[in-house]
Amino acid sequence: MLVSPWMIPSPVEEEELYRRFARRIRLYGLRHLRDADGAEDLVQDVLLLVLGKLRAGEVRDVDQLPSFVLGTCRMLVRNKIRGEARRRALLERFEAPVSPIEPPSELRLDMTRLAECMAKLSERARTITVLSFYADRSSTEIAEEMWVSPNNVRVMRHRALAALQQCMEAP
Repeated sequence: MLVSPWMIPSPVEEEELYRRFARRIRLYGLRHLRDADGAEDLVQDVLLLVLGKLRAGEVRDVDQLPSFVLGTCRMLVRNKIRGEARRRALLERFEAPVSPIEPPSELRLDMTRLAECMAKLSERARTITVLSFYADRSSTEIAEEMWVSPNNVRVMRHRALAALQQCMEAP
């Protein structure tokens, strides 16, 4: 590991630190946080804090590094649990009951009618509409895929939306 406590750890020594402690920190996090993502976050947070302390020369006895890592784990887990408890208490205290909001009947989407209107569009207009709003692709991405210019994609999408609106509003 580190030769001198005043030495800044090299990348090789940082890798060794990770290899030596990451699994233990993850297991500690899984046991106390009972959350895989929280345990992964704990590994990052602990190792960043420990490396920062090593680089600043605040860890004087490198032989006590395992104890320092464990203490850091305990401190961060305790702070996380306290923060979550405070958040829950505040939510219970100030959270207003939320009821689902139903849109007015005139704003509800008629899926059958929308499918009929989509079927009336040309295949190209339908493809651009689906890629834009369902696949969430940009005009540039659609243009590359369909071998047209981005401006052409925007014009076709605008026309398709106008046709859909007209079809949906028709009696």
